[in-house]
Amino acid sequence: MSPVSSRRSRPRRPDPADSTAHAPPARLFPPPHWPLLPRLRRPFRAVFLPRRLCGGAAAAAMLRPPRRLPRPPRRAATAATGPGRRLLLSTPIFYANGPPHIGHLYSALLADALHRHRGLRGAGPGRLSTGTDEHGLKIQQAAAAAGTSPPELCQRVSGLFRQALTQAAVSFTDFTRTSEPRHQRAVRHFWGALRDGGSLYKGSYEGWYCTPEECFLPESQLTERRDAQGRPCKVSLESGHQVHWTKEENYMFKLSAFRDPLQKWLQDNPHAISPDPFYQCVLRWLEEDLPDLSVSRERSRLPWGIPVPSDSTQTIYVWVDALVNYLSVVGYPETHGEWWPAAHHVVGKDILKFHAVYWPRIFVHSHWTVHGQKMSKSLGNVIDPFACIGQYTLDGFRYFLLRQGVPERDCDYYDEKVVKLVNSELADALGGLLNRSTALSINPSNTYPCFSESCFPKVLDYRGTKGMGRASAEDYEFVASVASLPLQVASYFEGFQIYKALECIALCVRQTNGFFQRHRPWKLDRKDPAEQLWLDTIIHVTLECLRVYGTLLQPVIPHTADKLLSRLAVEPEERGLSSLTFLPRYHGKPCPFEGRQLGPDTGILFHRLEKSGRHQIETKKL
Repeated sequence: MSPVSSRRSRPRRPDPADSTAHAPPARLFPPPHWPLLPRLRRPFRAVFLPRRLCGGAAAAAMLRPPRRLPRPPRRAATAATGPGRRLLLSTPIFYANGPPHIGHLYSALLADALHRHRGLRGAGPGRLSTGTDEHGLKIQQAAAAAGTSPPELCQRVSGLFRQALTQAAVSFTDFTRTSEPRHQRAVRHFWGALRDGGSLYKGSYEGWYCTPEECFLPESQLTERRDAQGRPCKVSLESGHQVHWTKEENYMFKLSAFRDPLQKWLQDNPHAISPDPFYQCVLRWLEEDLPDLSVSRERSRLPWGIPVPSDSTQTIYVWVDALVNYLSVVGYPETHGEWWPAAHHVVGKDILKFHAVYWPRIFVHSHWTVHGQKMSKSLGNVIDPFACIGQYTLDGFRYFLLRQGVPERDCDYYDEKVVKLVNSELADALGGLLNRSTALSINPSNTYPCFSESCFPKVLDYRGTKGMGRASAEDYEFVASVASLPLQVASYFEGFQIYKALECIALCVRQTNGFFQRHRPWKLDRKDPAEQLWLDTIIHVTLECLRVYGTLLQPVIPHTADKLLSRLAVEPEERGLSSLTFLPRYHGKPCPFEGRQLGPDTGILFHRLEKSGRHQIETKKL
């Protein structure tokens, strides 16, 4: 077939006389040995990040789906994150052909915030896994271009990723490298399970192959352009990467047998993939043909990978290899049952197809662009996370990515945006509020002052109230907003909408500043007992708000939150989410902080940022 043929790429099926070629795949294991999705009692989720679509279908199709599949809970994470339950959270394993950028860091920070939030809730044992994907043609080619060997390149790049995640305070418990013996052993076992279950056959495959994306692309995902020499060529419609016509013999996975069951399962379980636009996208994919998947490559062309067991001429497809990391990290095939099926995955929208079709149960988030352009080495606009952390501080950059990252649409990065947001919400609003409410001129005793019920009496329903005591109607509305904040934040974290949780916190911080400014405690006369009661109440309410904000912000800005809570003399054992209460004295209950001496003044909570030069955030070169 000509490389410019418009025919859809497809596998050439073996002789129909072979009775095993078209037989539906059998179950690979008797339950509960195999924990993949169609048999899960509890669902796993994945959070998607920005890269290109590639394959993950081998996992979902590992076994024949039963007639009735489990229905996920209405609220995404509740089933897997109840009290005392184990949970594996994971990032994608990052491809080791180049240094990390902010897209990688964003993925890791999402998972880290979820992991920290769950730990503060006391929800049970948890693990956070990450790592590097070190096999495939891209690695092989990148090593050759760098004048080194694939193992040496992977050792260096994997070290950069580990360094970046450590420097960004990502609290990972496991770091997987696909070149490790434990992972390779798991992949070989996984392949054997596919083979023994009748899910594999050997056939000829031809189609348009995209090396940067490590996958075959159908005609519908291609367009024609001209290369650097002005010659017409085909490129990926989404990424612009050039594709080449490839024909070879490899092992095929019987993915087509799973199209109808998977389609029905997703239709019955609309919360399996979110946000909804990505769920609809996957359903549209399943309305088209779902051809069998090529799951090996000729070893003469791709020696850098795991050999197919019992066939030294073939290398296991890099995406089959990579997806098994979610199992190898928890001890597959022996001990993974302790953690599966309660697993949540954080990944990018570019690998949606590999996870949503091949390894279903996903939450998807979009890309980071730079001044509206996709990050690209050729454009010189790839953002280096090391430089960003140095420029904006660790917590400043963590806050920016998690506050601005929106799952439904691409997010744009530029220096002025980081500086403006971080200065406004961390340095001025949050830091300024702490500084004003703990200043010796306002609080000379340096204590958590008492709350006066006569100044701020409780009302059964703040709506419609005109204010009581010294408190205004606006004050009651503000206090009600802060009181509802912990549950609101928990709900958004459970739905993987961290940016909405931070939006709510930022709004309440602004309301608290408004409360403080409205009543001008610095104008009150301390010599008047009534004025002193109201002054103490204003400060008490403000410090209670700050305590709530510091507690809720721990998963996002851990160092700044620790500094804030230490200033308020909140002990480590008092920083959990499960027992977080707000303004108990308003409800007539004792407040353990009332009268407590505040912690030492360590200065400004968060220093204002200065605008950086663009040259300071160019990516590192290998």
